[in-house]
Amino acid sequence: MATFEEGLLLGILIGEGHFGGDGKQPQVTVRMHTRHERLFQTLLGLCPGSKLYGPYHHGGRHYYQWMVRGDVLRQTLVPVLDRLPLEDTDAHVYERYQDMKRRYDL
Repeated sequence: MATFEEGLLLGILIGEGHFGGDGKQPQVTVRMHTRHERLFQTLLGLCPGSKLYGPYHHGGRHYYQWMVRGDVLRQTLVPVLDRLPLEDTDAHVYERYQDMKRRYDL
């Protein structure tokens, strides 16, 4: 992944990312309006094996949801995030990320 792509990924995850899980497995999720479809396609290319769900239309909202779980999270996304300056860039997001890693033994 080139420097620009790493920065783009980091920025999207800081601004829109959710670091959590379903109690059994960790996941990173980004949910945004359907007008960002091209950006979601970029995320799929940056993180092969990630999934895009939607478009969803309900409650007046129109959105896609990008998810990274399982081996793709462990072997692809976590190593990238661990080498990027997330802690120096946004302490709150860094703590949410670290909490997910602790809860799910990543």
